[in-house]
Amino acid sequence: MKSDVYFSSIKGQSREDCFKTLLNRADTYFSQFKKGSFVGIKMTVGDEKNIGYIKPGLVRILVDNLKGREVKPFVFDTNVIYKGQRQNSVDHLNLAYRKGFTPDKIGCPYIIADSVFGTDSKIVKVESGNIKEIKVPSLMTVLKDVIVLSHVTGHIMTGFAGSVKNVAMGMASRAGKQIQHSSMKPSVSTANCTACGCCIETCPANAISDHSGRVFINTNLCIGCGECIACCKFDAVKIKWREDADVFVERMAEYARGILLKIERKVFVNFAFDITEECDCISGDDPVITEDTGIFISGDILAADKACYDMLTRSGDIFSRNKKIEAHLHLFKYAGEIGLGNLNYDLVEL
Repeated sequence: MKSDVYFSSIKGQSREDCFKTLLNRADTYFSQFKKGSFVGIKMTVGDEKNIGYIKPGLVRILVDNLKGREVKPFVFDTNVIYKGQRQNSVDHLNLAYRKGFTPDKIGCPYIIADSVFGTDSKIVKVESGNIKEIKVPSLMTVLKDVIVLSHVTGHIMTGFAGSVKNVAMGMASRAGKQIQHSSMKPSVSTANCTACGCCIETCPANAISDHSGRVFINTNLCIGCGECIACCKFDAVKIKWREDADVFVERMAEYARGILLKIERKVFVNFAFDITEECDCISGDDPVITEDTGIFISGDILAADKACYDMLTRSGDIFSRNKKIEAHLHLFKYAGEIGLGNLNYDLVEL
């Protein structure tokens, strides 16, 4: 049986009107939330310089809609493993407030789910192919209602990022994020390395050092976060994409499945505009790589991502030309096999 994916094009209307149209037509997804229930809205504000994130005005439209149903919405995110303003809850919240995610503007609280220093991490048994247990904030073990808002982008490791990445990484604890990344073990090409020191300064695990002008990555300390790959401007940091990336996306699919098994009512919303080559964790004011498309809503995480990906690659744009996308195609296949969602969908265009 196919999953429904509702889609409204951004062409000819504002983003706000586009979202309102979808909320009205896809009402069945939102009417499932019971009066008085706590509904978590998962999203990210991106890093300090990122400008493509989902804006507060769009979040407010959803919050007002939910309040009209007499539920109790709140926005949440988790801390990250790389260096930056989202590595602890104090800096993370201050960043969110600077970007306009204050209660008066979005109509509800914005919280960081895994404590001040990201140490709130519970173990949940999953018995998947690569992972036997996942590590998530305790909130994820008790929260029953979730709406996932994802800004669709490219991705440094998989070429594409949508709802699956937002759940797998964004709803895991810092320890869980490290487990998912742990297969990615980069090395340095001495032929390209200029010993500029950027990767040394950026590495959150202090796994990179300069040995007499030769940069070395200690794989025993490396957590596989990919920050060195992102910061290197000389293409000197390498990984075995085909081998390592497949394991990486399988772990993401397993994490997403394990997290969602605990949640009874869930909705996935993909915003396909302001799409950059890298995700909001890395991109700043980077140029967009493809035209704005619209907004997708589904109760099926895999169908939501697949429908979005299919539409973006219909004209053969950068996603389909990017060699890294092979990893995400493997994610789609593997995620379908383990029951994360349905790759077959009916697109309901509004």
